[in-house]
Amino acid sequence: MAWTWRFEKTDGTEVEPAVEPEEFTTQGDAESWLGEAWRDLLEGGADQVVLAEDGTTVYGPMSLHAEQAAEG
Repeated sequence: MAWTWRFEKTDGTEVEPAVEPEEFTTQGDAESWLGEAWRDLLEGGADQVVLAEDGTTVYGPMSLHAEQAAEG
């Protein structure tokens, strides 16, 4: 099983991440990585992320903007 992130603009257009992720073996590892990298990703042009397991969306899009994430 591989857990991966998709990085998007607010309109859903995929963008290249400012920080290159790996393929993660657990959901927890993927989420921990995002917790450490989200500010760099946001500064690099990503507005939201989608988490997938083996190509199937698990959740998202989830905003990287703190004020929107807190409201959601």
